[in-house]
Amino acid sequence: MNGRLVLAWALVAGPAAAQRLGARVAAAPDGTVRLSFAARPGVCGNGRNVIALECAGGRCGWGRGGHTIMLDGGFGGDEVEYDCEPGPVRVSLTVRTGRVQSLRTYVGGRWVTPPRDAAVTDLGTASPRDAVDFLLGLATREDTRGGEEAILPLTMADSVTVWPMLLKLARDDRAPARTRRQAVFWLGQAAGDAATRGLADLVDDGDVDRDVKEQAVFALSQQPRDAGVSALIRIARTHPDPGVRRKALFWLGQSGDPRALAVFEELLTTP
Repeated sequence: MNGRLVLAWALVAGPAAAQRLGARVAAAPDGTVRLSFAARPGVCGNGRNVIALECAGGRCGWGRGGHTIMLDGGFGGDEVEYDCEPGPVRVSLTVRTGRVQSLRTYVGGRWVTPPRDAAVTDLGTASPRDAVDFLLGLATREDTRGGEEAILPLTMADSVTVWPMLLKLARDDRAPARTRRQAVFWLGQAAGDAATRGLADLVDDGDVDRDVKEQAVFALSQQPRDAGVSALIRIARTHPDPGVRRKALFWLGQSGDPRALAVFEELLTTP
């Protein structure tokens, strides 16, 4: 199927569009599959190795508010300015025998025209909802790098509330452990107060593995101080698992919050 036909088919939307998206990825020849979708407000990127989150009022990145991801490592300083474009989210999937092996996420920029002999299938622009459903299915189903890497782009989709989906994924013991940990991490990074309550419940859930609980404790440590520290204090004081309590105490020690000192004093002076 040539690029024009693939793109034309991508523009035909319907109630089963998300399933069709997954089926079309699975049917693509071995190589690269591209798709794009609208980014939520506050997300921008340079089209290559930088994605900035939670930007507002023209402020973004380290030292300017928000949070910046360097996709290929490098230095985290502000030595060089760059144009930050508000979307779209671009996902490049490496497909082998119908399965997604890995994927790369970009925000902004433009797709480079591939060489004539390259195996690149462009699915065009998907609706954010269809893209989220496809990526969430990938994360839930595939125990590969592609499943783990599918979490980041779905958190940036416009007009879709993804945090309840991520909480469900984090609780799903049938899902790959690596994607469950990623779900917890991104809940901690961006979900706010509602996700903080959910993360605390996740730590208390007796059916959840210890490594997932410990990742949830870390995610709580990344929340705004009033929300995260209160939950960490409760876990450090009352959780029945000593390993989880130790994790909570460690992150309380990193918080710089004076309430943490009171907890340490209480624990150290109690016979």
